[in-house]
Amino acid sequence: MRILVTGGCGFIGSALVLHLVQDLGHDVLTLDALTYAANPLSLAPLKGDERHRFAEGDICDADRVGALFEEFRPQAVMHLAAESHVDRSITGPAAFIRTNVVGTQVMLEAARAHHGRLAGAEKECFRFLHVSTDEVYGSLPPGGFFTEESRYDPRSPYSASKAASDHLARAWHETYGLPVLVTNCSNNYGPRHFPEKLIPLMILNALEGRNLPVYGDGQNERDWIHVEDHARGLVAVLERGRVGETYLLGGRAVRNNLDVVRTLCAIFDRLRPEAGPHERLITFVTDRPGHDRRYAIDPTKAEAELGWRPTRSFEQALEDTVRWYLDNAGWWQPIREGRYAGERLGLTG
Repeated sequence: MRILVTGGCGFIGSALVLHLVQDLGHDVLTLDALTYAANPLSLAPLKGDERHRFAEGDICDADRVGALFEEFRPQAVMHLAAESHVDRSITGPAAFIRTNVVGTQVMLEAARAHHGRLAGAEKECFRFLHVSTDEVYGSLPPGGFFTEESRYDPRSPYSASKAASDHLARAWHETYGLPVLVTNCSNNYGPRHFPEKLIPLMILNALEGRNLPVYGDGQNERDWIHVEDHARGLVAVLERGRVGETYLLGGRAVRNNLDVVRTLCAIFDRLRPEAGPHERLITFVTDRPGHDRRYAIDPTKAEAELGWRPTRSFEQALEDTVRWYLDNAGWWQPIREGRYAGERLGLTG
């Protein structure tokens, strides 16, 4: 297939693009604006691979997006481009509204125009997969789980902007007949994760002997899914999902933040015992505004309908993630040292 992936230089996007090209042999066009959290190095394994093309561009640029649709003629779109950090959305919400809401509308309109030009089997097979987050559902009570029927209740500018984009995607399906699928996922972890998020931040701080800041009392619970399990799930939805449906993808690995950090400390105590004990670095800091207490996904629908399920053990995959960061300083050091902005590293086209 010819698949257009937006946000393909980001954390989840790069895992998806690598899976699509290297494992499945699809032809992929990656569209990415290369903002601060996008790292071209994440797609370095595809350099010289004729099955992959890269286009730098903003999903809010309707002319650029429309031209890429006409040139590449995708058979599917997997839309991941988004601003995604809650803390940044609190201090600067405008960028989240622009990218997540306006950008999604631009992508949907371009896909609708493209779909209208198709005929026969090409038109029948075209899909637009909109990738979202479980944060749109708000906070769960203890022991609760999100399902596809959960009520939307976003609590931050980030989650509100993603909720709006979900509604737009469904509206374009209902109003215009665009063959849309929607996914909502739990917290991702794994290689190539920008180090402002919890797990990579803790890994790099522990490696450098810095404090490990934990919000509030550390009891906020999250369901964790390995990014490569998520990538497989997205492909399963694209290939086998029912048009117009939503599928929740979770890892069945609910942990509170403090337990995650303590698990990381135990891993570092084994791998770098000379610098331990690492729990001494844990520091509790003032909680952020609107910090949801619990997210957890029930992925039964995706498992039953699509034959997909998470395969990674959280503790083992977390150790594998730590080892990846220890072995790949060339990926993260430029970010930590502030030298990263503006690098393109040959991903042109």
